[in-house]
Amino acid sequence: MLKQYHFKNYSVKLLLTVMILCSLGTTFIYAAKPEFIKKQLLGMALCIMIILVVSLLDYGMILKFIWPLYGINVIMLAGVKLFGKDVNGSTRWFDLGPFGTIQPSEFSKIIMILFVAYFVERHKEDLNEWKTLGKLAVLCLFPVSLILIETDLSTSIDICLVLSAVVFIGGLSLKRILTILGVVIPSVAGLVFYAMTPNPKFIPAYMVNRIHSFMDPTENHDAGAYQQLNSVMAIGSGQLKGKGLFSDSLATVKDAKLVSEQQTDFIFSIVGEMTGFIGCMIVIALLALIVLQCIGIARKAKDVSGMLIATGIASLFCFQSFMNIGVATQILPNTGLPLPFVSYGLSSLVGSAIGIGLVINIGLQRRKY
Repeated sequence: MLKQYHFKNYSVKLLLTVMILCSLGTTFIYAAKPEFIKKQLLGMALCIMIILVVSLLDYGMILKFIWPLYGINVIMLAGVKLFGKDVNGSTRWFDLGPFGTIQPSEFSKIIMILFVAYFVERHKEDLNEWKTLGKLAVLCLFPVSLILIETDLSTSIDICLVLSAVVFIGGLSLKRILTILGVVIPSVAGLVFYAMTPNPKFIPAYMVNRIHSFMDPTENHDAGAYQQLNSVMAIGSGQLKGKGLFSDSLATVKDAKLVSEQQTDFIFSIVGEMTGFIGCMIVIALLALIVLQCIGIARKAKDVSGMLIATGIASLFCFQSFMNIGVATQILPNTGLPLPFVSYGLSSLVGSAIGIGLVINIGLQRRKY
């Protein structure tokens, strides 16, 4: 109920930070693809509206419906595989006709953060028992697997990292962490080694191509490294101050084939080329500020579930920003993830807005001192 909220604790600073970042993102998108500006402006307005509405919804009340939300999440992910729109070999979107497309996996990120926070709080006494961890792993693996078969490896990895952070903060013991890492690290290393062998049979071709293009980009242009190499070139060409927002010499904008999907996955290449090192640092600083404010609210949450939800949202923005920028700068293999509040895409904006709204609501109910 509204009377329970302490509106003096409403995080206006977090809201303003998001609005500034959205405004910058809209500017970059307009410079790259002017035809997308109307939808992005509508998306930005919808984003702010959703934050304001969700910030007034009691997260504790939402958690009471977590199992129906989990079920809806699974149904959406299964449905998109069966009835979704195929784009470049990936089936991740529902086609809504004149309203565009919607990507269920963007909402799955938030639902799974809520679910794991709920689960961890209910099992804080026996969280480190293998039976409990196994149950949680199965419940998480089901939706993550559905995202993976959409050929959306990047989102699957992103969700796994975020949920791991939530469980860690929830009280996972160091002994269990070391045991799990002792299994995961050799498994991943073995997978990469096997992918580099001639004609690996048990790994999807798109995963093999991305691993090859990352390990040896100069010899694997056709496997996906081409646009990463050009992205690095574009960012470097911006130097300190950039070429200007609407310069005629912008490689990323002038020739769409040079860096594909520059308005979404490779938006950071536009940031670097247009505004240079200074602009890149401003965008990164704003993203870091959002993460730090979410962590600050998490530390003052009134209960464990609130703390874990805010931590999960902070982790989501942190990991996703790192992965997007890492791909644009060729630190990481080529994967498709939007840069929060900067990249073009309604689903990403709405999902991120819901996350921010939840964090602000947690701040409204922070514990008293």
